[in-house]
Amino acid sequence: MKPIRVRTRGASAGAPASSTTRALGVSQAFGSTSGVPGTCRERKASARSRRAESFVMRRLNQLVGGEVWQESDRNVRHGSGTYGGYADDPAGVAETIRAVLALGAVGVNIEDALYEPGAGPLRPVPEQAERIAAARAAAHAVEVPLFVNARIDTFLRGAGGVEATLERAVAFLAAGADGIFVPGAVDPGTVKLLVDGIDAPVNVMAGPGAPTVSELASLGVARVSVGSAIAQAVHALVRRAARELLGAGTYGTLAGGADYGELNSLLGGAR
Repeated sequence: MKPIRVRTRGASAGAPASSTTRALGVSQAFGSTSGVPGTCRERKASARSRRAESFVMRRLNQLVGGEVWQESDRNVRHGSGTYGGYADDPAGVAETIRAVLALGAVGVNIEDALYEPGAGPLRPVPEQAERIAAARAAAHAVEVPLFVNARIDTFLRGAGGVEATLERAVAFLAAGADGIFVPGAVDPGTVKLLVDGIDAPVNVMAGPGAPTVSELASLGVARVSVGSAIAQAVHALVRRAARELLGAGTYGTLAGGADYGELNSLLGGAR
């Protein structure tokens, strides 16, 4: 059985690759909402989110040793979540990809969900395929072997089941995607059908109550993401610690924190 790739938040934990989470991990940490922009206000928030992720990726590249698409013992490969490409059309997606590549990423998620008022839950297949093809062409033009992970939100948005997901997967792979990400699908039977029906690495999003990493690996899953769950857990810890401090006046929630010097060493080694 091939080793399964687990999407984590820190190379210090031993992960061979890292990836930003645009939701609570980056967007909301910088004061922006998570989600694809629809209104003018949301578009401004998305622009802030994009700038925030650019800052985070630049810093990650410093910390893990430079151009992260170059394979070496000291480098950790890094990927980026790009929502639907931060753009209204394929040309805009290509522009986003060029910017992401310039920051050193070697992988991106491009999702097919729509959140604009009055729109359906998912972008039409031909339109999404054009966007994926634009991303692939942008990477090819600069000779970077970008891993394009096509995220299909059929299960997450309640917009279809296995058959609809497989149909989208075929089209997106033909357009240039390297892998398929299906958040919301964790039932073992469903996951097995997806793995068997998709001729590419399959990525699922897991969390409390989902099968373990080893169980998902036995089903053929190639990559496990926890999305924004780790960031959500951190925010919950901050809230519990504040409530304990302001209420009982005690500090039990703070037990087990990371060592101060270790954090300084991890984050201050490259500036």
